[in-house]
Amino acid sequence: MSISPSGPKDDGYTQEPASTPRWIPILIVALLLGIAGLGYAAYSSHQQLTQMQSDLDKSNSHADLLSKELDETNTRVAQMRGQLDVTSQKLGLTQDELARARTLSQQIQKQQEESDAKLGAQIGQIGQAQQQSDQKLGQVTTDLGGAKTDIASTQKDLADTKAKLTSAVGDLNGQGVLIARTRDDLDALRRLGERNIFDFNLTKSKQPQHIGPIQAKLQSTDPKHYKFSLTLIADDKTIEKKDRSVDEPMQFYVAHSRVPYEMVVFEVSKDRVAGYVSTPKDNGPTASAAPAAAPAK
Repeated sequence: MSISPSGPKDDGYTQEPASTPRWIPILIVALLLGIAGLGYAAYSSHQQLTQMQSDLDKSNSHADLLSKELDETNTRVAQMRGQLDVTSQKLGLTQDELARARTLSQQIQKQQEESDAKLGAQIGQIGQAQQQSDQKLGQVTTDLGGAKTDIASTQKDLADTKAKLTSAVGDLNGQGVLIARTRDDLDALRRLGERNIFDFNLTKSKQPQHIGPIQAKLQSTDPKHYKFSLTLIADDKTIEKKDRSVDEPMQFYVAHSRVPYEMVVFEVSKDRVAGYVSTPKDNGPTASAAPAAAPAK
């Protein structure tokens, strides 16, 4: 009896190790891709929020780009807020949650648009008010310029008028006064507007004649020597002015006036003299005391 060599028995087949299911690697890869996608989305969201904050800061100093930048930024903010409110609780979104997110985004966007519209209207009103203010300021500046020109012209006219008039010493106060020697001078004196002017042509008569707020009676004339004598009646007082000369200011006081009245005769002929009476502007009731007197025009 022979014995065969010992060793493993070859029964015609080889045993293979158990293989791993194919869906497991695929699931792992999908999970890794999902995690990477979430990380990228979070990073991208952070970058977008940072950019939006920078845009909002810049918009505060650039009013001319405010509407456009706010429109774009608010849209992104509204979308991100709606999505983040939902995704912060769970990774998967149901249809109801997605609808709520979209509704919330639309509400926020609408509120931002209304706020932007109000802000734009306020900016427009401010611009319109500024434009109107600039127009009014320009008009006022123009009016002031014209007024200054008119004042300067008036002052020059008054200076020229005073230069044409003659200064004489009053017979009561001893102070220099401007007098008119001709009718042209009388018109210039009237334009100064410093006193009331009443011109007259006084003829010799038995009855006194009204000259503004006073009365006067011509007594005599001396055309050869340019002399005359007359009587003044004011406040029921009689004032004699004898042997007076042409262009000599005759002063006299009346009640309620601290400034004297003045009479000047610049023409003397036979039984007639011509000249004017000037009274202060603030002579009060004295000027209205006489029944028939108004400043000559």
